[in-house]
Amino acid sequence: MTETIARYPKALVVIHWVTAAAVLGAWATAEGGREVVQNPPLLHFTLGIAVLALVLPRLVLRLMGGGAQPDHRSRALTVVAEAAHGLLYGLLIALPITGWYVASQMGVQVQLLGLHLPALTAPIQGRPGAIAEFHESAGSIILLLAGLHALAALWHQFVLRDGTLRRMSLR
Repeated sequence: MTETIARYPKALVVIHWVTAAAVLGAWATAEGGREVVQNPPLLHFTLGIAVLALVLPRLVLRLMGGGAQPDHRSRALTVVAEAAHGLLYGLLIALPITGWYVASQMGVQVQLLGLHLPALTAPIQGRPGAIAEFHESAGSIILLLAGLHALAALWHQFVLRDGTLRRMSLR
């Protein structure tokens, strides 16, 4: 196997894997419906807000050159990879914000590490509506995209043999 590209910075690797774990944990601890008001899924909220807190330094590190791509990719693969990463980053921002908004609509206090975050909107009566539906659907979509992202990394590692998985390791 030949290593044709440099490693990602360790900080970006750590943020990547912590974000992946937080997204998976948030999905696994998700609960829905009005019963959330009586028994808020605090771990779900904490993990979701942690994703939002991690995305900014992740984007900064990525924009500082931490995301260089292999030289041998075709233009079509580059466009697909950039679109997929853009969609993943968009969801990493949209999911926590929409979740926070929906919790606010239901009158549920959101907190991160004991810090109470302000409500994004006033509580409402009845169903939270389209934003809640988007949040729920997007939670499944981000898992699907993350799975495709993982498959693409395995394809790079074992078919293209370009060292992609080594780039994302802490060694």
